[in-house]
Amino acid sequence: MNRREILGAVAVTGLATSLAARAADDPAVGHEHHHDYAAAAGNYPDLVAATSHCVVTGEACIAHCLTLLGEGDKEMAACAKTVQSVIAACTALRELASANSPRVGRLAAVVADICQDCETECRKHESKHSVCHDCAEACAGCLKECQKAAA
Repeated sequence: MNRREILGAVAVTGLATSLAARAADDPAVGHEHHHDYAAAAGNYPDLVAATSHCVVTGEACIAHCLTLLGEGDKEMAACAKTVQSVIAACTALRELASANSPRVGRLAAVVADICQDCETECRKHESKHSVCHDCAEACAGCLKECQKAAA
């Protein structure tokens, strides 16, 4: 055994000993929490779910738009721009809602407008592209939850 192997073995043994000692002292170490999604969403579980869904479908939509743009379909440029905005806005709102921020209502009002813009743009393409239909539907659902939070 050379020096590097010995030092490596000592480091691994020390780490294992440290973790074992910490686990013995702290009952929370090794304890897995199985919280449901709604509990983690604070006071806004429906808003967090809607913004999350909007982000996921928006990401699929923008990927589709970029593919079509790469193929020369410039008609999808406006859709890509609105989807990019909705992803950014919904991500921010989801984070604030999860943290029970006092500013959720104010941001939700703005995000509602952004969702409306995205839904309107995606509806123009939904008969040709199912991903645009899915994004428009997600934006419509998110718009409703934003309006509730903004009220």
